[in-house]
Amino acid sequence: MELANLYHAEYIGILIFMTILLFACLLRAVLGPRVADRVVAVNMMGTMVMVMIAVFALLLGEGYLADICLIYAMISFLSVVVLTKVYTGVYLANKQNRKEDGSRKEDEQDA
Repeated sequence: MELANLYHAEYIGILIFMTILLFACLLRAVLGPRVADRVVAVNMMGTMVMVMIAVFALLLGEGYLADICLIYAMISFLSVVVLTKVYTGVYLANKQNRKEDGSRKEDEQDA
């Protein structure tokens, strides 16, 4: 009985620690100087939420939470892929616009 109470306290401590780390990643996602920092922070937040769900599964003794954790992992992976794809598209479009603007300026200088 005493060992179960010790594990219960340990799980609660882990959840509190993970919550603090989750808010730190949220802060990085909001304040990140680059888009890459934000994408990595969102990915890290997804991973931490999966760990928290797994700890809840152990704490509550419910096996269905492991299934929810796997579903969340797939959704988190897809969200990071979509964010990366959108960021890459925006980056390439901006790069193309800068290239076109540079060629226009050269044409104006030649005339």
